[in-house]
Amino acid sequence: MTNPNAVVSDTQSAIAMAITAAVNYSPSVPTSPCNITLFSRNKFPITKIIETAPGMGKNIAWVDAMRASSPTRRSSSEDNEDNKVWIMKHPSALGMFEEIMNAAKTKQVVIFLDYDGTLSPIVQNPDQAYMDPEMRKAVKNVAKYFPTAIVSGRRRAKVYNFVKLPELYYAGSHGMDIKGPSSRKHQEGSKNVVCQPAKEFLPMMSEVYKILMEKTNNIAGANVENNKFCLSVHYRCVEEQSWSELADRVKSVLKDYPKLKLTQGRMVLEIRPTIKWDKGNAIEFLMESLGYATSDDVLPIYIGDDRTDEDAFRVLRKRGQGFGILVSKLPKETSAIYTLQEPLEVMHFLQRLVASKRPIPQSHQQV
Repeated sequence: MTNPNAVVSDTQSAIAMAITAAVNYSPSVPTSPCNITLFSRNKFPITKIIETAPGMGKNIAWVDAMRASSPTRRSSSEDNEDNKVWIMKHPSALGMFEEIMNAAKTKQVVIFLDYDGTLSPIVQNPDQAYMDPEMRKAVKNVAKYFPTAIVSGRRRAKVYNFVKLPELYYAGSHGMDIKGPSSRKHQEGSKNVVCQPAKEFLPMMSEVYKILMEKTNNIAGANVENNKFCLSVHYRCVEEQSWSELADRVKSVLKDYPKLKLTQGRMVLEIRPTIKWDKGNAIEFLMESLGYATSDDVLPIYIGDDRTDEDAFRVLRKRGQGFGILVSKLPKETSAIYTLQEPLEVMHFLQRLVASKRPIPQSHQQV
């Protein structure tokens, strides 16, 4: 049995080390596509994103992964020791807010936000994942004081239509389609921020989208979403007994497209180009665009709920700078340091950021 006292001690030490690292960061600077600074990543023990080339892996593994991504019951926090230990290891970002703000002293905070499950509740129909007006107000206010980006698996244009805040940076398709605001005050004398490292795959993605629509149209509840540089096959509304058939059909399509890979998200199968690019690369590109790639005067905060957000959490861990915040009510292996339980808590966290706002450098002010 785990010793709770030892866990508390280890957790406090880990948090202290993370905060110290955030204050005393000094990066190295290898480079990669889109002319960004890349930081090599450690392998942290997280729930793995399953990747498969055509013909690899057994279907039962996919069904198990699909089931694992969609827990239907919440463990009791009163009598579940594992849940208690997890909360000790990944404390609430609201409960640790003062510690986070202490680490942010003299630094420029930069905010990265996932959309689904973070700014908007997960819904049955992904086309109806609307943003609450109060949440939009909170994000808008945060962007007045801190550079703010939405980093989503959605098509960039679609997530923009949900958020409707032109002053933000948007990274769609898991970071493969990035665009900054047309008028930015967070970086002086620079060109418009644009990055599309998978542009050559667009014709292929359109072709595969049409095939997937045909292959899955008679599986009740299956929803294929074209996110431009990636495709999402949602199975939230599919009966569990049909999951195996759905996975089979998706994999059969990819047999003819070796340059695409299949990954597992939160109740969604994702088809993406095989390039080495993810949400972690996206935040590296955005940090570079903002002029903070090698700066020790910045504190990035990334908030997300999905497996794909782990790539971003790992980048922050490797940088030794900033904090990942996982949005989840259930224990999960994660590289995030802190947690929030639901979008409502995310909104409260953003509101507290605004309430604690401090004067920011002239070059970072909105006009």
